[in-house]
Amino acid sequence: MSVPARAYLSIGEVLSKLRGDFPDITISKIRFLESEGLIEPQRTPSGYRKFTSSDLERLRYVLLAQRDQYLPLRVIKDNLDALDRGLEPAATGGVAAPRHSLGLATVAGELAPAAFEQATDMRLSREELISASGLREDQLVELESFGLISLRGRHYDSDALAVAKAVTEMSSFGIEARHLRSFKSAADREIGLIEQVITPLTRQKSAESKARAQEVQKEIASLSIRLHAALVRGGLHRFR
Repeated sequence: MSVPARAYLSIGEVLSKLRGDFPDITISKIRFLESEGLIEPQRTPSGYRKFTSSDLERLRYVLLAQRDQYLPLRVIKDNLDALDRGLEPAATGGVAAPRHSLGLATVAGELAPAAFEQATDMRLSREELISASGLREDQLVELESFGLISLRGRHYDSDALAVAKAVTEMSSFGIEARHLRSFKSAADREIGLIEQVITPLTRQKSAESKARAQEVQKEIASLSIRLHAALVRGGLHRFR
């Protein structure tokens, strides 16, 4: 979908919006920051720069980091990369970490359908995943070999982090990755069942059908977790 023309700012308009807080800002400075890869404004067919509100906020971040924290551009660029991937920029010499907790929506103690919304845009490197989850490298290798964790493109996402954190906590009870293969198999079967139900909806071309498929998918996923929890609780009651 094309963005309305006035959703963009010219470089002169960006300059006027920044000048109140940064009196020394110049067009040359903005162009320099672009050449260093800190901003990437779009271009019109005739070559003029088109800045979005996101570009403007990015520039503010860069200029504040330079003025107030005396950070070099290399560090600022690393911080921006972390923010782009849904992470909190690392302290000097540290590793970037997730900005928000991975709490899942619940209703009366059970996972709600909202918990199965599309994963966030979080993108973690291998080092960041290990640091944020507490996994050891050998544990991650084993989890990947069993298909419990996998890369999405070149990074790990919030789902991978949730799995890694759960495995780390379970390992404190002596449960190893090899013991968890049945969880993956069970999840794959549940996913297959959900796909059977929503396939007739996804084959329809209307936006309403696609939206309905997404709602049904989340609802059944929530119900499957409730069923699983009830069966586990019932089985554990036998030991009381």
